[in-house]
Amino acid sequence: MYRYATELTEERSEYLLDKLSRWIVDHHLETPAVMFLESMKPLSFIGSQMWLMYGVPLLGIVVDERESSELGLLFENRENVEALIQRIETLAREADKKKEGKS
Repeated sequence: MYRYATELTEERSEYLLDKLSRWIVDHHLETPAVMFLESMKPLSFIGSQMWLMYGVPLLGIVVDERESSELGLLFENRENVEALIQRIETLAREADKKKEGKS
């Protein structure tokens, strides 16, 4: 049974942005992620539609279909891409400050 999301609330968008940005920073992928997001920002709507058509059905086998489809809805709006970039940069700065404090 498919459980695709059809709309996204503001608080759910914030949750997904936070979850995704934390995963990126935890895996030390800040630089490649920001470069990729900046370069793909003009095509975010097209990319989100491709994700909804091809990515969700394929990944639905392994991960939650609803959350995966919510990511497609999230990136339909370029403002969310910019919000993700800013969140990644903020979390990366915080992680750097923690490292400096431990040294």
